[in-house]
Amino acid sequence: MKITRRDFVRISAAGLAASAIPQAMGLSSRNTTAGKPNILLILADDMGYSDSQCYGGEIKTPNLAKLAENGLRFTQLYSTGRCWPSRACILSGYYAQQIRRDKIKDRIEMGDRPGWAKLLPEMLKPAGYKSYHSGKWHIDGTPIEAGFDRSWGRHQHGCDWDRFFDSKTWQEDGIKSPVKPGEPYYSTTAIADHTIACLKLHQQNTPDTPFFQFTAFYSPHWPLHALQEDIDAYRGEYSRGWDLIRQQRWQRMKKMGIVDCALSKREDEIAPSWNLKPDELTEYLGEGEEGHAVAWDKLSEEQKKFQAEKMEIHAAMITRMDAEIGRIIAQLKEMGEYENTLIIFVSDNGASAELYMRGDGHDKNAPKGSAATFMCLGPGWSTAANTPFRLHKYWNHEGGISSPCIVHWPRGIKDKGRLRHNPGHFIDFVPTALDAAGVELQENAPARPGMSLLPAFAKDNTVKHEYLWWAHEGNRAIRKGDWKLTAGYGTGGPEQKWQLYNIKKDRCEMNDLAAKYPEKVQQLKKLWEETVKQFENDLADSG
Repeated sequence: MKITRRDFVRISAAGLAASAIPQAMGLSSRNTTAGKPNILLILADDMGYSDSQCYGGEIKTPNLAKLAENGLRFTQLYSTGRCWPSRACILSGYYAQQIRRDKIKDRIEMGDRPGWAKLLPEMLKPAGYKSYHSGKWHIDGTPIEAGFDRSWGRHQHGCDWDRFFDSKTWQEDGIKSPVKPGEPYYSTTAIADHTIACLKLHQQNTPDTPFFQFTAFYSPHWPLHALQEDIDAYRGEYSRGWDLIRQQRWQRMKKMGIVDCALSKREDEIAPSWNLKPDELTEYLGEGEEGHAVAWDKLSEEQKKFQAEKMEIHAAMITRMDAEIGRIIAQLKEMGEYENTLIIFVSDNGASAELYMRGDGHDKNAPKGSAATFMCLGPGWSTAANTPFRLHKYWNHEGGISSPCIVHWPRGIKDKGRLRHNPGHFIDFVPTALDAAGVELQENAPARPGMSLLPAFAKDNTVKHEYLWWAHEGNRAIRKGDWKLTAGYGTGGPEQKWQLYNIKKDRCEMNDLAAKYPEKVQQLKKLWEETVKQFENDLADSG
């Protein structure tokens, strides 16, 4: 196996000695320390629940489909509804507000984590793990400070505001490593390149130790940027419009057994408050943009063409990400580590209804999806991407917090191609990883609220959470058993009234039962408030 020059395009800035890059190595498969599995966490950004093939979508994702066919798909795995709190949860095992990584107005301010809120690499290190980070960060501090042995990505900001074709603010282990002008670059491919380079270095330098690899793609986050060859593969695919796409996805999802609920109503009056206004949309993007999820048939022909082209780019971004995941999997197989690697794929939140403008703007004359353009998916297609659920990224309704979750581990999972309806949350990832690695923590810190999902790998519905909790910028929710209480901007009037849903019967959240069961509303509301109070106490104790 060779480590090529390309493998080190992104990591040479860290001062890797030339002697550490052999031209050829006869590396063999290893046995991990005490049989411990490797762990590969792959995180997509703003990918809708139903986008991938194996969750009912028409977007070509053969590598994710293969992982699902030989692993498990969780149907009720939850994020926080937004990128940075989701990342805090998934790497710390705490709710974001519990560790100051999201705020609650007038009660908890956002800031740096308390000293006791370690991230997963520090917890795995005593068990012999080496940890690597590739891609998006958006957590306080830096990956190296958090215990990763190598890291490449944009550490100081959450969003790829400098676009998918430009890496000028990215860093390798804290050292800036921009690409040179004219050098071919696409961030999704570059993130996979760095992941593969880390895996090769691990095999070279520490072949007898297990690894934790955190690969955090930006795809398909705005701006909508994709390689032209990938866009061309979807030409004409979305001229059917978002209403028909939603219906078709919903039918496939029901047939697969992923959902058993009605299709939520398309809500054409709700959009993020920070979105561009109608006159701004026209000024920046032209007459083709539409600010709300209106009926497809109400769009003009110009709007239909513009909207269909946007979804082609969104699909192309996901297909490219899937192809890069395939390359990472091929590397694991070449190393002989595929069978003993626990692979988890999730999305940090639901698809985004944002219509935003950053960077140096949008060139209306440039090919759509190219480096000079800046477009967002918007509420029409976000509604389709989150089929069959309500609302989008940012909200704590099911469309904002429901994540696809594929788990693959040949040595640890006997069931193949099965569904798991066991509810879970990103707070469960740390307990699951530690359980798989055989790590028992002894630390002076508040108890983590998550639970290991390993029992659910063997048998469905064996992990029973007392309740799951959410909050983000005024949106709130709590789920206990099949009951979910939620409130959020634009859905309950200016008071943001609590709404009550029976998720087992009505996961699309269209039948508010708050008036019928006021005692259940009060019970869950009290539990939500008690949880916030506990967070305040934990933070007060930490100083």
